[in-house]
Amino acid sequence: MKNWARALTIGVGIAAAGAALAPSNASAADKYPSRPIEFIVPWGPGGGADQLARLTGKLLEPEIGTSVPVVNVPGATGGTGMAKLLAAPADGYSMAIYIADSHALLAGPEPRWQMDDITPVAVMIQGPSFIFVADNSRFKSWADFEKEAKEKPGTLKVATLGFGSVDDYTLRYLEGKGIKVVQVPFSKPSERYVSILGGHADALYEQAGDVGQFLKSKQMRPLIIFGEKRHPDFPDTPSSYELGYEVALPQFRSIVVRSGTPEEHVKVLSEGLAKVAATEEFKKFLSDQFADPNSFIDASHAGEFIKKQLEDMKKLAGAKS
Repeated sequence: MKNWARALTIGVGIAAAGAALAPSNASAADKYPSRPIEFIVPWGPGGGADQLARLTGKLLEPEIGTSVPVVNVPGATGGTGMAKLLAAPADGYSMAIYIADSHALLAGPEPRWQMDDITPVAVMIQGPSFIFVADNSRFKSWADFEKEAKEKPGTLKVATLGFGSVDDYTLRYLEGKGIKVVQVPFSKPSERYVSILGGHADALYEQAGDVGQFLKSKQMRPLIIFGEKRHPDFPDTPSSYELGYEVALPQFRSIVVRSGTPEEHVKVLSEGLAKVAATEEFKKFLSDQFADPNSFIDASHAGEFIKKQLEDMKKLAGAKS
């Protein structure tokens, strides 16, 4: 009897202790984030996506109370990094930079993921794309470039991120207008940027912010901006629309998590990123990137924006002229 009573007493004590601890453990489990959040950059270091991630991660950490280590996973126009994100649990402890070039892959014939596989948390930056040449290029204007491309189709080389990207769709559109060039893909941003300086390519398809150092040092200059209007920082550079080329896929850079991530976790991240976007440091970053100062879109509207971009990409991919 004594052993039985002793065992019962111990059992009751353990149960009571467990009951007392249960609310505390549940509270700890409900707290988000309670550990570091991995920030995947599906591109190599040094490019625009990497710059965005490192600044955003630094500014986000104090807002959400945890570290946000950046991990570069380059390859396959962002596909390798996206595969890492989609292999992780849908718990909000992995997020990724998601840009227009990766998104453009969904407009292709065999996409490796779908919109339903991701949940956009925020759009952080929006900016137009340009075609740049080296400052000492023989092409003094877009008219010069356009003339030679039409007279000697398939001879001018344009450095791009890769096939299936926004670069690719835009150049394919121009090909339908008689401007046929040869794409030279460079997966590493640094190699792509210097390709026109070293004579490995005649022109570069890129965003102004990514080559800002070359613009400021007057090593590069733009020939055309893809958009409906000219950019205030480049008033002498014609827009594609004014020249009759109605193509203007903006380069957006957003942050996504895996679909199925709890809504309350997405909300925490989105609210934290809204605070990041409101900082003077981030506003300066947008200015340095020649981006839209009103780029930020929170989780409640980011998905709608990104879906609209895909619709435009699919229309462009299917256009014959």
